[in-house]
Amino acid sequence: MKAFSTLFRLGVACVLLGLALPLAKAAEVERPNFIIIFCDDLGYADIGPFGSENHRTPNLDRMAAEGRRFTSFYVTSGVCSPSRSSLMTGCYPKRVGLHQNEKGQGVLFPGNQRGLNPSEITVAEVLKARGYATGIVGKWHLGDQPEFLPTRQGFDSYFGIPFSNDMGEKDRPTKQYPPLPLLRTEKVIEEEPDQRLITQRYTREAIAFIERNKARPFFLYLPHTMPHWPQYSSERFAGKSANGKWGDAAEEIDWSTGEILKALKANGIDEKTMVIFMSDNGGPLRHGASNKPLKGGKGSTWEGGHRVPFVVRWPGVIPAGTSSDAMATSMDLLPTLANFAGAKPPGDRKIDGKDIASLLLAKPGAATPHKAFYFYARGQLHAVRSADWKLFFTRGKKAAKGEPAALYNLASDIGETTDVLADHAGVAKRLAKLAMGMRADLGDDLTGAKGSGTREPGFVKNAKTLTKRK
Repeated sequence: MKAFSTLFRLGVACVLLGLALPLAKAAEVERPNFIIIFCDDLGYADIGPFGSENHRTPNLDRMAAEGRRFTSFYVTSGVCSPSRSSLMTGCYPKRVGLHQNEKGQGVLFPGNQRGLNPSEITVAEVLKARGYATGIVGKWHLGDQPEFLPTRQGFDSYFGIPFSNDMGEKDRPTKQYPPLPLLRTEKVIEEEPDQRLITQRYTREAIAFIERNKARPFFLYLPHTMPHWPQYSSERFAGKSANGKWGDAAEEIDWSTGEILKALKANGIDEKTMVIFMSDNGGPLRHGASNKPLKGGKGSTWEGGHRVPFVVRWPGVIPAGTSSDAMATSMDLLPTLANFAGAKPPGDRKIDGKDIASLLLAKPGAATPHKAFYFYARGQLHAVRSADWKLFFTRGKKAAKGEPAALYNLASDIGETTDVLADHAGVAKRLAKLAMGMRADLGDDLTGAKGSGTREPGFVKNAKTLTKRK
């Protein structure tokens, strides 16, 4: 019995030591590098670590095996611009006025007057103030006027298409869009670039940024143009997947991720770098995406619209081969990266994100810092999640405004198939009360609640497109 007790104590000590080592390693890296790979419309189950049945993603499989998956990771919108505003500012889109454009449309379009207000403080600005080199390669989609471009929002450099790849003359001639611009910094260097090569070009630019800044801490934001419609792939990947153009684009993104990881190792900074891979919203089912086992997809406030794949890797710091089902959000990345960098998030304004460092590091007892998460679409509060419960509210002109409509237990019903509202009136009442508090803060365009905690978006009176139709 004494021998067993001794062995037990040794086992406990080893476990505690194993947990302590990543924490100590994180403390050793004074200012780690950060890379956020942000896909456009990639579905929850479009990569191997989240159960893809059609796509070969060996590099992401390895990244998950060497890192940590989050299976209840949320973005704040089912469409592009609002979601990206949250990643940059740590706020719900409605708080920064980017839940829609000035015409009430759900995303920003070429030449819109609205954009991310230069007075907002982005994650790039937080890290830049701490001495980081900051670069973005890819899709911005937070305004195309000079005042709104990435280089006015904390990024040292920019290379990419500033909005969705279907907002050009070639792919949408009937929409009267001007030619699709490719920018370097703030200058249009090409019109209607060959999108078959765009993922390859982004990858080369990202690696060049890494090599230029390997001797100093850096933040690289890589928001891929793909696999958003229309999907394009280089010759090496076109027609090679089991899922048409969608799969081809997804598999090329996996290749790109592998090249980024190789570059980190080749430059001796692998163990100094946290790499995050995620999507901006759920995948559009009609284009070939898979959000299984979630219900719905892009644009919806079902789980399939807001819950996205999330993988994080930092060798020796993030526990390898682990996963968490704790609720976390894209808004959390600003305060969390600030923490790791020894910086502080903005203290002069409200941000909605929380520090999830303890979740990333798998600290004992770590839990979600969120009491609730709110599902907004175009200024309307559709649903609220708290713990395992998700409550939807009535919508539409004939429906009672903001009254409970359906309740789901996501722990037992991730696919949101069985409404249990009638059996859990107390739970519904608690979640409805949370929603009332959020309406007082952010408002609700359906109920007429104005909200007191919102800020103005950026606005340019005489907005112009970056290119012009011939």
